[in-house]
Amino acid sequence: MPPVPAADGRALLVEQLGLRSDCSRCTGLCCVGLHLVRSADFAIDKPAGTPCPNLRDDFGCGIHSRLRESGFPGCVTYDCLGAGQRVTAAVRSAHDGATWRDDPAAANDAFAALPLVTQLHELLWYLAEVLSLPAAAPVHDDARRALARTAPLADLAPADLLALDVGAVRRDVGPLVDRASTLVRDAARATASRRPPRRGAADARSRSTRGRGPTGGRRDGAPGSVVVHRAPDGGLRRRLRPGADLVGADLRGLDLTGSDLRGALLLGADLRGGRLDAVDLLGADLRGADARGADLARALFLTPAQAGAVRRDDRTTLPAALRP
Repeated sequence: MPPVPAADGRALLVEQLGLRSDCSRCTGLCCVGLHLVRSADFAIDKPAGTPCPNLRDDFGCGIHSRLRESGFPGCVTYDCLGAGQRVTAAVRSAHDGATWRDDPAAANDAFAALPLVTQLHELLWYLAEVLSLPAAAPVHDDARRALARTAPLADLAPADLLALDVGAVRRDVGPLVDRASTLVRDAARATASRRPPRRGAADARSRSTRGRGPTGGRRDGAPGSVVVHRAPDGGLRRRLRPGADLVGADLRGLDLTGSDLRGALLLGADLRGGRLDAVDLLGADLRGADARGADLARALFLTPAQAGAVRRDDRTTLPAALRP
């Protein structure tokens, strides 16, 4: 178990915990173990346990450089948070170096362990973020203890891992993440209520709005435009809740500070130029959301897979742990 660094060391802690995917150290487990359904994300149907036809003998992807245009955007955005290489190493250790191709027992262990370790890594990812949030300081001691309990579980031998009750681990970690979210969102909303109007906002609102957003600035946050974040109106504010159906919603230029959008459906939503400070996005479906010019740097519980699923440009800001 690595030592927990200072609160600003989230990226370091992510590295220490091995939460970065490294396909070069994996044996293509996601390309075999996952069930694919023909859809906008995948061009084929494939049952779990059957290798993808694009998987090469060296465990690399034969169409890696053209996955999107080949109909596999779901593969581009998938991220196991480093579980693949951890399971590969554990299975090889338990089966005398064998991979899923060499030994049916190794295959059974690998494909059963992958989703379990992925869930554990996801919980570790969230705990690392909790420890980086100053407003969540009241739960930091509990989060450190939870991290110390959870991290070793990902290193269990396959037989022990398959006997693990991951649901119980989630019930242990989940309330800490919930409390951290509440603390951070409350603090962010309090800060936002004291935020002075942006200089030039009145002038921006008074300009002609032809071809522009409701704020007077360009709604897509184009370079050189005045970006004036506005509060959601009453009707939309009532929709900003966990699990909300916001598919295709026009959220351009909005200040969504402190909103709880856990598990929300944001497929194809327009987030251009928006402010998402302390917006809880845990489990939110962001596939195809337009985040060009959006400030996601302080969004809560954003994962690599979610960040990979949105449309971004060089003006999109991401949390430091998700930047290249």
